[in-house]
Amino acid sequence: MPESTPVNAADPGLEVRTYFVRNRHALLARADLGALYVDYYLHLADQRIRPAPEHDALFKRTLAVFVLHCASRPGNELTAWTLHFQQPFVNLFLTGDNETGAVTGRVFTEDVKAMSGNLFYADVVRGRQPTRRSAAPFVGADPLTAVEAFYTQSEQRRARCFQLAAEEFALLAEHPDCDLAWYENVTVEDLRRLDQTETLAPLERRIYRWHCGCNQSRMLQVLAPAFRDDPAGLFGSDEKIEIRCPRCGARHTITREALEAFVAQHPPPPSP
Repeated sequence: MPESTPVNAADPGLEVRTYFVRNRHALLARADLGALYVDYYLHLADQRIRPAPEHDALFKRTLAVFVLHCASRPGNELTAWTLHFQQPFVNLFLTGDNETGAVTGRVFTEDVKAMSGNLFYADVVRGRQPTRRSAAPFVGADPLTAVEAFYTQSEQRRARCFQLAAEEFALLAEHPDCDLAWYENVTVEDLRRLDQTETLAPLERRIYRWHCGCNQSRMLQVLAPAFRDDPAGLFGSDEKIEIRCPRCGARHTITREALEAFVAQHPPPPSP
């Protein structure tokens, strides 16, 4: 498979810290998402992507808790979320790789399939294990509520999501022997001063960066099967087409000549 463009290690990225709340048996992840939001908006501007304000607000909120979730997971895990909302009618896609700290995603408003309700899909790959998929319905239009429903139904434990400030978020996840009376009654104010009222044992410090890694080779690979099946249908009379990355929405221009050369050099695997 063609290699993706690697993460720029010189980029300071976003720092996410996780803690174990001693005596309460809960995991806390928190961060100020400001730096990651800047990179996200630079990406939108560079690719001339203009999501509707309502969709943009949903995506930012989802991105915040997605990064906190990734930071609380094993270091060899790759996660992808798709959140389907019936109202507003939109899909949000996010993916994160804990080995590289890369996170990306996009808003989908075209070719969205109507469903009977909101649905949360999670795909997880850990190391060389097969992909594990789960799905959970949720109610309402708040991504934080959707994530809490996902934890309860798919993770078999609870998590609570908090917005502490304009760009600061926290995720509090239940662990075995959790003090449920305390956990269920924690407020935003409690979270803001948790380091003063509880004993927090530092677990990890991770760095996340807005990065997809898509490049010309990746897009050629995406288009190759369709070109083999129907080259005329793909290009028509044009010598080049524009494709958007399915992960981040970045624009890539592909020429017929380049795709012909790629297909010639990469024949399909033999049929079983």
